Amino acid sequence: MKMRANLWIGGGFFALAVTAALLAPVLATHDPVLGADLMRSEEPPGREFWFGSDTQGRDIWSRVVYGARISLTVGVVSQLINSVIGTVLGITAGYWGGWWDDLVSGLTNIMLAIPSLIFALAIMAILGPGLFSLLIALGLTNWTFTCRIARAQAMALKSQGYVQAAKVMGSGDLSIMLRELLPNMAGPLIVIATLGMGGSILAEAALSFLGLGIQPPFPSWGSMLSDARDNIRAVPWLAAFPGLAIFFTVLGLNLLGDGLRDILDPQSRSRLP
Repeated sequence: MKMRANLWIGGGFFALAVTAALLAPVLATHDPVLGADLMRSEEPPGREFWFGSDTQGRDIWSRVVYGARISLTVGVVSQLINSVIGTVLGITAGYWGGWWDDLVSGLTNIMLAIPSLIFALAIMAILGPGLFSLLIALGLTNWTFTCRIARAQAMALKSQGYVQAAKVMGSGDLSIMLRELLPNMAGPLIVIATLGMGGSILAEAALSFLGLGIQPPFPSWGSMLSDARDNIRAVPWLAAFPGLAIFFTVLGLNLLGDGLRDILDPQSRSRLP
């Protein structure tokens, strides 16, 4: 029951965030960028502004639902880049071994020794702020865990009978890795990717909070927190609602990843009712 609860609760939170992102033009009650009205700035939550208004008089509800688009895009795209890099390096290192395995393992250890946020900050300082730079920075910093999982799985699977049979039948290395190894390691990689999306959303929020992520007036949850930090005591709803959006989305992804791990793990799957 706990496994299914994690899956359904986490999937529900994440589905709400995805729905908000997809239906943002329908759900938004005001223009999130151009709907500024200084005469109605910092209004508390009410009938007109469900989540209140910010210092520019913009509707926070509308900015939160539109911010879901940017935050989820960063989470999904950056983790996709991480997954591709980590899987390619890990599966080739584990299958081929030798000097290539030593090189990939050494690079992985170096990356693990550098805090990912610090490395992302360095990349953003070179490329400058913006969505594209943010995707590149986060897409190049968190592939190490995927790489280690893929390498370990490849080393364990390459000695299996079906892999040896494929070699005897004349299949090349690329064919074996794509058709024999990758499908059999997909479960752990999916779990890592799901958990990594939550980490990418948090990293985007941190970088935007520091002024190196999404630039105003475009809304992201991190940039909204950055705008709210000077008035967080006097106007608490400026930070409360984007902060709750980050909390429940990341919580949902973590619960979803935990539930998927339990289902995709053969030992856990046998215990499911």
